[in-house]
Amino acid sequence: MGRDIGTHIHLSRNCHREYILCCLSYYRFSKRPGCLEAIRRTIPGAETEGKGFAMKVITLLNEKGGVGKTTLAVHLAAGLAIRGQRVVLIDADAQANATIAFGLAKEPGFYDLIVRHAPYQDVMRLIPQDRYAPQDSIVRELMLIPSNLETRSISTSISDAFAVLKRLLELRETVDTVVIDTSPTPSLLHSSIYMATDALLYPTLLEKWSFDGLRESIAHKEQFQPIRRQYKLPDITFLGIVPTMTRLRTLEHSDNLTYLTESFPGQVYDPIPLRTIWTEATSARKTVFALAPGSKTATDAWNFVDRAQEVLYAKA
Repeated sequence: MGRDIGTHIHLSRNCHREYILCCLSYYRFSKRPGCLEAIRRTIPGAETEGKGFAMKVITLLNEKGGVGKTTLAVHLAAGLAIRGQRVVLIDADAQANATIAFGLAKEPGFYDLIVRHAPYQDVMRLIPQDRYAPQDSIVRELMLIPSNLETRSISTSISDAFAVLKRLLELRETVDTVVIDTSPTPSLLHSSIYMATDALLYPTLLEKWSFDGLRESIAHKEQFQPIRRQYKLPDITFLGIVPTMTRLRTLEHSDNLTYLTESFPGQVYDPIPLRTIWTEATSARKTVFALAPGSKTATDAWNFVDRAQEVLYAKA
């Protein structure tokens, strides 16, 4: 596997300077006297300086596709709703996999929210309970802000780095958790999501190319921490790394899991094994909680939700 992941991240900070400078230039950040405070005054809720917000925003990231981001985002949102939280799932990927995961139609909900400033009642969609929860469950409603190809145009259609944060803060009195599913390709939209996020969760395969995406993603998080501090926003919480689609009987996956846990002690979740029920749930447009609530796969999913909740509120 080569260099230690943590060492690579440290060395890659200079390599990512152009990416960050691009974000800063595009969004016209300024360090002139009084400018930071003036911008902060445009952010509703910024008076909660240093304390964070009661509502939590969790973003799933890995700059490598096919690692299970959407599957985990969908099940985290569903699990929290089943547990009684008021949850909004945002599909911020133009592929709209989180949208179709529940059998809903692709539409420009996220684009309309951020670019056209549409009211929430026009872009939120109620996910039918039988799509995400076991029968006869008493749950909170789970809402979705859908996506389609127009999501790709958001980064070139906004000039405000706080566009996502401002819209999400409108929900802070009515929503407990916002879960954001992202595209694997970094864009200027990602920088706005970084400014809006409380916690980042990183799915990964136990494979070389996925680890490379993991390195890049974590490096970008570290680049945005000082920018957030300039605007007196709390640091983004490192919520953990989730190995997905694992086959621990293979030498590669077993060795790579050891490598990952040694690189990030205490921050790697229990591996989620590759099981057929995951693809069956995808085909049925349901979560495993709804399709097979008593299965080992559902137990794996609940263990993931429990760990994410535990870490999030322990670090709150």
